[in-house]
Amino acid sequence: MCNTNVELGARAGLASSHCLPVKTLDLRNLLRRRLQHRESTTAMSYNHVFLATHPRACSTAFERVFMTRRDILKCAHEPFGDSFYYGPERLSERYANDEAARESSGFSKTTYRDVLTRLERDGSEGKRVFIKDMAYYLMPPDGKPATIAPSLRRSDDYTEEGNPTVIPLGILERFRWTFLIRHPRRAIPSYFRCCVPPLDEVTGFKQFMPNEAGYAELRRLFDYLRQQKIIGPCMAGQSNGETGEVSITVIDADDLLDYPEAVVKAFCKETGIDFKPEMLVWDDEENQKYASETFAKWNGFHNDAIHSKSLTARTQAHKTVTEESENEEWRQKYGDEAQKVIRACVDENIPHYEYLKSFALKF
Repeated sequence: MCNTNVELGARAGLASSHCLPVKTLDLRNLLRRRLQHRESTTAMSYNHVFLATHPRACSTAFERVFMTRRDILKCAHEPFGDSFYYGPERLSERYANDEAARESSGFSKTTYRDVLTRLERDGSEGKRVFIKDMAYYLMPPDGKPATIAPSLRRSDDYTEEGNPTVIPLGILERFRWTFLIRHPRRAIPSYFRCCVPPLDEVTGFKQFMPNEAGYAELRRLFDYLRQQKIIGPCMAGQSNGETGEVSITVIDADDLLDYPEAVVKAFCKETGIDFKPEMLVWDDEENQKYASETFAKWNGFHNDAIHSKSLTARTQAHKTVTEESENEEWRQKYGDEAQKVIRACVDENIPHYEYLKSFALKF
C-alpha cells in the first residue's frame, strides 16, 4: 500500500504555504484537491498510455496486443521518431547530411508540437491513445543537456531545470507512463543486425550508432518521472487506487515471452485497460492489414511482428551462454571489429538494464 503520510506540494500541486503533513488534514479533502488539480491542469492526465522502451525490446509484438482493441484504443506507433530524425527540431545526427532522406520520409517539417497535436487529435475520437515509443527520441543523444523544443517553449528563453527531455513537464504529466525492457545481450545484437548489410538496405539505417541503444535515456526518463512523482512510489500491484498515485509499471521482455497472458493481464490492470484473452490473437485479414499499414514507416524493423499471428509463450528457454560464446557468435556473424563494438555497447548498458529490472513486475 502506498504511504499517504507525505508532504504536500509538488505532488498535490499546491502552493508552498499549504505544505503541511497529510495527518493534519482531512484525507478525503486532500485527495479531492489533488484530483481536482490534476483534472484542471492536465485534461489527459493518466488517460493515454505511453509505453517507453528502447530498440528491439519486443515492443512491437507487445503493441500488436493493444492494436486488437481498436474499439477502445488508438495506437500511435513511435510518433516522436518523426521529429527526432527528420524534422526541423531533429536531435539525431543520423540524417543530418542527408536532406533527400529527410524529405522522402514525409516528416521533414514535423516538429515536436506537431507530434503532440497529432496525439491530441487521435485522443479526440473518444478512445484512449496507446503510444509505443523510444525514450531516446525525447532527448539529445550522448547525455547532452536538454532544452525544451522550440515549438513547445513558452518564450525564447524558457527552460526547465532538471528535465532531461525536450518536452515540458506539464505535457509529460499528461501520460500514464509504463516501461518495457530487454537484456542488452539480446536487444543490441538484434539492433546491430538492422544497421548493417543486407538489412540496412531495407531499414535505411546504414550505420550502427551505439547512442541509439536507448537504455541510458530510458533510465533518465524513468528517474525524472519518479522524481517528479508522476509515477511511484508504489510498485505495480501495490497501489490501492485511493491516493491518486500512479504505480511504477516495468515489464521485462523475457517475462512477456514466457508468460504473455499473465503479463498483458497485469499491464492492463495497472493501466485501466479492459483485458480480454482474445487480445493475444490477431490471425485475421483486418488485423494484419492494419499492422502492415501502421508499421510501414519503419520498414524492415518489424517484419517478425507483422507476420506474427498471436502472442504465445515460447516453448524453448534461452540457452545458457557465456561472454566467450556470445563474442564468438557475434564474431562469426559480423566480424572481429563488429564483435568488439557490440560487446562494448552491451557491457555499457547492462547496468542501466539491471537498474530498471529491479523495478520490474515479478511473474
